[in-house]
Amino acid sequence: MTPTCAQALALPPSLATLTRARWATRILFMALGVLGGTWGAHIPSVKARYGLGEATLSLVLLAAATGAVLSLFLAGRVVGRFGARSVAALAALSLCVMLAAALEFPGVATLLPAMLVFGAAMSLFDVAINTEGSELESLAGRPVMSNLHAMFSVGGMTGAAVCAWLLAASVAPRLQLLGICGTVAVAALIASRGMLETHARPDGGAAQAHFAWPRGLLLTLGLLVFAGMTAEGVMYDWSVLYLKQEVGMPQSQAAIGYAIFSAAVALSRFGGDFLRARYPERSLLRIGASVAAISMAVVLLSAKAWVAYAGFALVGAGLAPVAPILFNAATRVPGVSRAAAIASVTSIGYSGFMIGPPLIGGIASASNLTVALGVLVVAAALLAFGARYVPEAASGEP
Repeated sequence: MTPTCAQALALPPSLATLTRARWATRILFMALGVLGGTWGAHIPSVKARYGLGEATLSLVLLAAATGAVLSLFLAGRVVGRFGARSVAALAALSLCVMLAAALEFPGVATLLPAMLVFGAAMSLFDVAINTEGSELESLAGRPVMSNLHAMFSVGGMTGAAVCAWLLAASVAPRLQLLGICGTVAVAALIASRGMLETHARPDGGAAQAHFAWPRGLLLTLGLLVFAGMTAEGVMYDWSVLYLKQEVGMPQSQAAIGYAIFSAAVALSRFGGDFLRARYPERSLLRIGASVAAISMAVVLLSAKAWVAYAGFALVGAGLAPVAPILFNAATRVPGVSRAAAIASVTSIGYSGFMIGPPLIGGIASASNLTVALGVLVVAAALLAFGARYVPEAASGEP
């Protein structure tokens, strides 16, 4: 006899099911990272293909960020209604299609709506796999989120490094996007089948399963996510262009800088669960954000290639604890489902991606990209200051 949905929710998953879901979620986090790294490495390709200046390029990035934020108002409801597994598969496929076509549009007028869809798919994918990760951490009774986010960074490093190698080999950017996105789409569709079929309801069973308007503690955490995502967004969207345009590196070498940043984030996050289990999360955030702010300031002041590589590594290590700690802290807010809590704070955080592109594009147009990237220094400094407001996990809680 087939168990009902309620019975399925009441039965804890087996060890084999949890292990399979954990590996599937790792692959999906890596898939999102590969796509992000590929996009970051090819922003100069988009700029060149459509003949964009910094201000117009910022509109393209703004379109993606707008789609991401708007979809978050429905992400919690969609994940709650259809399940993280189905949403992750569909969002990953949509994301791959939009990125593969990024250089194929006749002009900016058609590129902008495509970027809206691209951003919407990215945020749905993000919420789905973070919801799965939070559920796995709860069921395992130990920290796993940093490890999962490390796989995102491994993916970012891999995507950027592969693009750097292909650019050095003179492979056409169009072919790169088609090949990478096709491979990732297949991998994501296969991996999503290993995710949990159902998620447990929050305490009381009546918690919100849709978007929760940020207020109180959720608002505080959302603002900190905003600062962290603004800092990370600067690196994802502008680091390759900065190295190419301001430092004078070829695009293939500039893409390596992105890979170094992602590698540092990954290595730090692989050790993040160990650190989270032993040290206060507030301290980890404060120290990491301070390191990121100081390192980026040194990079911008020196404008030297080797300093940029070393600085990007330290920025990555410093920003690594931000997402795992803040996303999981949001799920501890009572009366809100995991998907709703993550969508709530992420909606504010993704606003950083909305504000960041036009802000940096405007500053760069008025001055230069070096001055504009000082936004990262400010965002990281604010994050370090605000770390004191992060609620510590209760005793025995992962």
